[in-house]
Amino acid sequence: MRNVQLNRRLVLEEAAREPDGAGGYETSWQEKGVLWAAIDVVSGRERAGEFVTVSTVSYRITVRAAPFGTARRPKPEQRLREGTRVFRITAVAEDGPGGRYLTCFALEEVLS
Repeated sequence: MRNVQLNRRLVLEEAAREPDGAGGYETSWQEKGVLWAAIDVVSGRERAGEFVTVSTVSYRITVRAAPFGTARRPKPEQRLREGTRVFRITAVAEDGPGGRYLTCFALEEVLS
């Protein structure tokens, strides 16, 4: 059995589109719940744009499993937030025997 230390408090958020009153919409983020997690760095890279440099770091974030369809189960296109840091979820997979944990593969982008 793998010893997982869920010692980081993350807020699970989901995008919601709201009318902007001019025929378009604005995206806001709604809190779905708080998850305790373990965060491991997978890789990082930096790319230069015309006026800004973007650093992208990929993470493996482990959380306690939740049943399919519940609000507490992360899914792609949601995000996890820790203060001002935002981790965009790209994929979710069950982790370990018995499905006790979920692994969220996520990206964090930082402008510099």
